[in-house]
Amino acid sequence: MEDKNQTQVTEFLFLGLTDHVHQQIVLFVMLLSVYLVTLVGNTGIIVLIWTDPRLHTPMYFFLSHLSFVDICSSSSIAPKMLCDIFAEKKDISFTGCATQMWFFGLFVATECFLLASMAYDRYMAICKPLLYTLVMSQSVCVQLVVGPYAMALISTTTHTILTFRLPFCGPNIINHFFCDISPLLSLACADTWINKLALYIMAGIIGVLSGLIIMVSYVCILAAILKIQTADGRQKAFSTCSSHLAVVSILYGTLFFIYVRPGSTSSLDINKVISLFYTVVIPMLNPLIYSLRNKEVKNAFRRKFERKNSLMVLVK
Repeated sequence: MEDKNQTQVTEFLFLGLTDHVHQQIVLFVMLLSVYLVTLVGNTGIIVLIWTDPRLHTPMYFFLSHLSFVDICSSSSIAPKMLCDIFAEKKDISFTGCATQMWFFGLFVATECFLLASMAYDRYMAICKPLLYTLVMSQSVCVQLVVGPYAMALISTTTHTILTFRLPFCGPNIINHFFCDISPLLSLACADTWINKLALYIMAGIIGVLSGLIIMVSYVCILAAILKIQTADGRQKAFSTCSSHLAVVSILYGTLFFIYVRPGSTSSLDINKVISLFYTVVIPMLNPLIYSLRNKEVKNAFRRKFERKNSLMVLVK
């Protein structure tokens, strides 16, 4: 009878990032700039890859999907967060919260598995160069992209259903700037051990499986690079996977810090700062890393600009 008399929550309220006006202005300008760079940079990478025949290879096929995932994951968080910075009431509906959590979980998990697919591609290119064209066929590349989406779909759907089947009867204040699963579970009016168990299992599968594929791939790549006789050959081999390794290091380092770091009294506020990094900043860094560290991408950009300048001269 006591449960029946409790009021079901219909909306959640975010505490947000800060209540200080000056900090809000600075944050808004910075985060809006980061989000715009994310959209422009990742869209530019996608357009460049699909319009330049020289980039029609498995590695850049995966990179185009990574850019798409970065656009989607950032867009599931950034617009709402930017609107909430100056809002007095930072609210989100029950359904809206579930939708945001589902979309963000889908694209983050997809990115982890996509990075594993890209690591396998680099392993085949460096360790099995004679079999690379045969093994990394178009159908295999499609499977290595569809697989991450499928596994991420199963994971995020499971978490979302289990979380939002719980009773939420108040309080409804989330000490965060988006609907993350851990703060939501702390608000539930029921035992959440099943949800936490499912979270650990799914996170373990995603993190351990994708991380293991990446680690084994790079151990084999490193062994193959060390066998190359010339320094120029080793540098050329390593340059083909250095951008991917940088992206992996940043993403997994951030996730490791937020989920493995021992808890503290200020952990919620620290987690918000770290979450801001991997929800908004990392999607912006990926195209910049691939643009600045990848010679083929830089050459493709250069060809595009030279062609554009030639066309402008002809028009004049």
